[in-house]
Amino acid sequence: MVNCAIALELYHKFPRLTEGELSRLRANLVNQQSLAAIAQRFAFGEELRLGEGEVRSGGARRPSILADAVEAVVGAAFLDGGFGAARQVVGTLFGAALEGIDLTTSTKDPKTLLQEYLQARKIALPQYAVVATRGEAHEQQFEVECVIPELRIRSLGAGASRRAAEQEAAREAYELATRA
Repeated sequence: MVNCAIALELYHKFPRLTEGELSRLRANLVNQQSLAAIAQRFAFGEELRLGEGEVRSGGARRPSILADAVEAVVGAAFLDGGFGAARQVVGTLFGAALEGIDLTTSTKDPKTLLQEYLQARKIALPQYAVVATRGEAHEQQFEVECVIPELRIRSLGAGASRRAAEQEAAREAYELATRA
């Protein structure tokens, strides 16, 4: 439901963008990291009813649970009031993010940028490997290495998920590759 409502908002806001560009914008807005940030901004964690084990392990701060809570609120609005109500909730929750979109910056995530850069130069795709995982299950921090042997590039990225850490490592690798 969140994906659909955001896609519609983006389509109306940016009618001249291609399907791929709109899809990348949507993916940047609707992912665990951004949904968890919205849940934190609106203090959803304080309102969650969790089991005893989840409360003890810090479940109200876990990004996956916070992201699910945002989706649940939008879903509840849809069930209660239809698509229009869900769109209103999405407008409230994502309003600042939607207004803050700057099309002068790339709509592509760092891994995509790096991959396209390398493919255009016929260079093998980067290799990603998790080199460390720290913290407790509810607040893990991943460290990922991105290696591009042909360019002698090794970069590290850290994040609350493997994917976030890969994006950070790709961002650094892309900066190193394009500086050369």
